[in-house]
Amino acid sequence: MKRGLGFYLRIYAKILVQDIKSKMSYRADFIISTLGMICTNIAGFVSFWILFQNFPSVDGWGYYEMLFLYGFSLVSLTPVQCLFDNNWSLRMYVYSGDFIKYCFRPINLFFYYQSEVFDIKGLGQLAFGIGTLVYAWAKLGLPVTVLMILKMVVFLTTASLIMIALQNAAAATCFWIQNSFYVLDFVFRFKDYAKYPITIFSPVFRFVFTFLMPIAFIAYYPSLVILRPDAVPLLSWLSPVVGLAFFFVSYKIWMYGALKYSGTGS
Repeated sequence: MKRGLGFYLRIYAKILVQDIKSKMSYRADFIISTLGMICTNIAGFVSFWILFQNFPSVDGWGYYEMLFLYGFSLVSLTPVQCLFDNNWSLRMYVYSGDFIKYCFRPINLFFYYQSEVFDIKGLGQLAFGIGTLVYAWAKLGLPVTVLMILKMVVFLTTASLIMIALQNAAAATCFWIQNSFYVLDFVFRFKDYAKYPITIFSPVFRFVFTFLMPIAFIAYYPSLVILRPDAVPLLSWLSPVVGLAFFFVSYKIWMYGALKYSGTGS
């Protein structure tokens, strides 16, 4: 029996409340981890500031444009941090055989597994990212219009789908590869390159970051629609399509592995 969107939203709300209650029972851990997330982002901000004390621009990108990319990447990475953090535990459930418990519920398997964990400390990253975006936006003198805000929402959402898709596909390798953690960790580390314009890389890496490991769609291509509207490449306009396509493919890979799971562990 198919379930509607309203059903899943109600279920998710109930699961979310219980998960937050569980985390808030360990308030010291929550506060420390949140502060750690904020300090990490501040360190990234400081590194940009130090870099631009010596270089006025990077391949034609000024300080505030680079800061915009940094803020854009932080906001677009927040959904994967908050909503899909359970992917990091997938391999342990699979190897222990405990993943089988998710296979007997009358709801979507992918939704049920991912909804079980909400990484609330990611909201600190979201706040810092929005603050960085607003600051860079003001310094660049970008107009604030309904159309611009709509573009931001659309391109941030579809940019998020890219990182979610990469993590989903990498996490799903645990259904076939025993040491899958290294695959997931390797893919996740590429997110650090998302905050840089792809033009600073060699042609080989431009190709890789566009068509094979499409991290350029996490910040660079979507940001061009806002930052440089007079010269937007086709790939920027295709960002929503690329995001949706990659997410759909990653979902199918994840579900294929999950539905083939035998419950015996690895």
